[in-house]
Amino acid sequence: MGARSAGFPYRAVLTGASGGIGAAIARQLAPGCALLILVGRNRAALEGLRDELKSCPVHIVCGDLTDPRTLSAIETAARSLGGINLLVNNAGVSDFHAFASQSPDVIATLLATNLLAPMLLTRQLIPVLMAAPAAQVVNIGSVFGMIGFPGFAAYCAAKAGLKGFTQALRRELADSAVEVRHFAPRATRTAINSDAVGAMNRALKTAEDTPEQVAAAFLRFLDANGWQRTLGAKERFFVLLNQLLPALPDGAIRAQLPIIRKHLPK
Repeated sequence: MGARSAGFPYRAVLTGASGGIGAAIARQLAPGCALLILVGRNRAALEGLRDELKSCPVHIVCGDLTDPRTLSAIETAARSLGGINLLVNNAGVSDFHAFASQSPDVIATLLATNLLAPMLLTRQLIPVLMAAPAAQVVNIGSVFGMIGFPGFAAYCAAKAGLKGFTQALRRELADSAVEVRHFAPRATRTAINSDAVGAMNRALKTAEDTPEQVAAAFLRFLDANGWQRTLGAKERFFVLLNQLLPALPDGAIRAQLPIIRKHLPK
């Protein structure tokens, strides 16, 4: 059961809090929190969000999650403020680009931010989470972590790795009070997506959620049972098809390649 179900409010660390989904989650999560530690790289956005949230104490940590000093600052804040029982690894970056011409530095950043950083932050905070009577780690993945898609090879690799990490750590900590869970949004209208991605989604008639819709679904997931959730009935069906009969998604996506390539950055 989740920390709220255990009879006490959340004491949460939320990464990527200055982004679209992160800020929406913060707004909907705050009323159920006794403490909310917001982590992000945009100090002005974090401070504005902190000033907006009046329902619980809010602390901000501004820094890059690929920097060990930021991870240490988050741990220090969590300990000094009385501990946490929820870690939401939401921070992420994306880059829509043909893999053959994608910058090696961009590929490294995608893997470092979307996979390595949440792994290392989780490792750093496990002792703090273990001190709570019940706790959760929720990794925010993507439907692209389960369905490889052209133009997102490195992003898909990172998100697939995050799902694998979640499952393995969930099993490793199965006899502890720490739950490890995976929440996968589908296409969402946020600044993480370039104009080219938005145009491609419209051309492909891809369903998109608002950050507020994703946050509402996340809150429902947080208090429910089950270790993972993928948003969108059509997307869940396609994920299952991709697992059981991958040749069918292969063919469907191949038919979309002319539209995808039309929108890839030159």
